[in-house]
Amino acid sequence: MINIKTESEIEKMKNAGHILAECHNRLRNLVQPGVTTLELDQYVDRFLQDHGANAAQKGYMGYPYAICASVNDEVCHGLPNKKRLKNGDILTIDFVVDLDGWLADSAWSYGVGTISSEAERLLDVTKKALYKGIEKAHIGNYLGDIGYSIQSYAEKKGYSIVREFIGHGIGRNIHEEPQVHHVGERYTGIQLKEGMVITIEPILNQGMPFIAMAQDGWTALTFDGQLSAQYEHTVAITKNGPLILTEQP
Repeated sequence: MINIKTESEIEKMKNAGHILAECHNRLRNLVQPGVTTLELDQYVDRFLQDHGANAAQKGYMGYPYAICASVNDEVCHGLPNKKRLKNGDILTIDFVVDLDGWLADSAWSYGVGTISSEAERLLDVTKKALYKGIEKAHIGNYLGDIGYSIQSYAEKKGYSIVREFIGHGIGRNIHEEPQVHHVGERYTGIQLKEGMVITIEPILNQGMPFIAMAQDGWTALTFDGQLSAQYEHTVAITKNGPLILTEQP
């Protein structure tokens, strides 16, 4: 069942999203060569607590950290660790904020120091693919319209889309209905209605779309070792169009 949110409930999610977006804004300057993803995890955990919020994924299904930190060929769900980031790495930081029982979710990819032009292009296309999907998040459109828009843009630019990890509804729970695929056909799937709140979170790979799982049981990797990037926003469907609840300042 899809949980339709009221305007006041969406406002509460927007408040959570504001904290999340401000935290990502701070991370821009912290993601540097020499820092560890464990240090970034600890920073996010403290930041959220200082703002009266919690890291919703910490403890979710046994996950032990405040963030997922995925480096280079790590597709998603990378575990923070003590390995220092190097100049030229790319890093995706994904986390969920819980503010008074209402959630917001956003992932962002960062270049570490000076990155290659190929990595820069991957990040640029992935971010634009996210916004292509958001453009279709209007009342009366279909979930398939979102997937089609992302897929057609990304594949035209020469990138593949990971199928195994998708967007979802969100509210009081991290994962609610509906499922939001980043590939699809126009005019198919569930029709969007006012009050739906979803995440749109395409993951693009330089090479093949296939993944492999690391021995830690959490981290997903590109099958061919090439780079992967992800951008994600929490989006409310409103009478005035898509409202991005996690938009960064």
